[in-house]
Amino acid sequence: MTILDGKKVSNDIKNEIKAEVDKMKANGEKVPHLAAVIVGNDGASLTYVGSKVRACERVGFESTMVRLSNTTSEIELLDKIEELNNNDDIDGFIIQLPLPPQINTQKVLMAVDPNKDVDGFHPMNFGKMSLDMSTFIPATPFGILELLDRYGVETKGKHTVVIGRSHIVGRPMSILMGRKGFPGNSTVTLTHSHTKNITQITSQADIIISALGIPKFLKAEMVKDDAVIIDVGITRVSDDSEKGYYITGDVDFEPVSKKASFITPVPGGVGPMTIAMLLKNTLIAREQHRNS
Repeated sequence: MTILDGKKVSNDIKNEIKAEVDKMKANGEKVPHLAAVIVGNDGASLTYVGSKVRACERVGFESTMVRLSNTTSEIELLDKIEELNNNDDIDGFIIQLPLPPQINTQKVLMAVDPNKDVDGFHPMNFGKMSLDMSTFIPATPFGILELLDRYGVETKGKHTVVIGRSHIVGRPMSILMGRKGFPGNSTVTLTHSHTKNITQITSQADIIISALGIPKFLKAEMVKDDAVIIDVGITRVSDDSEKGYYITGDVDFEPVSKKASFITPVPGGVGPMTIAMLLKNTLIAREQHRNS
């Protein structure tokens, strides 16, 4: 069994990006600039955006955090997005989700310039991805592809089962794993909360990508020997420890790992890859703006 070490691979990617940025600086070129918009004081969102800002510093990007209050109106947020769309100094930006209830998330994501949409959530980018065109791939799916690629996990002709159909992970993963090329060319089954006989389906899978958010959902009896297991779930579960919680994924790791050929740990698997690939998308955006 091989651990797909997202922490190690994400560090490798950040070092590669830093080398590119150092070259830009040496040539007197503008370095990539990533902005993040956060509305309100959601603790998890603030932590996540803070880690993105630190990652930018590490690779030599410029970064801007735009903090707006919880009472910000939809119009005010759309005005701020328009400002970022028109700011030539900013190569890419993200809107940290979730947004407060007074704001229509879909409307906000639609307002982002697709050429600066480094999260890959705009329908234009999602459509391009579906058609195998060059575009920004959402960071978490992009990270999973990169892990499979760097560890040489065979995907051609394999049966991939995706658990969960979110627009951020499950749905794009089901499209990407079925596309031509590597990683891809697999036969994909997309399962979700209404799927019947899920154990029957997962036990036939060569590759399982679980993005459900239910702690330890995937049990050893649901997995065949030598399956590849990608665990996207990350949940805080209360316990009696000093911290008061532990972090776990969708996969019952210990028993499942005994059957798997490759498996991602939680934490330290898919999570670190997400930020690394967001940086990669921002670097791509800078190169596109330079060449346009």
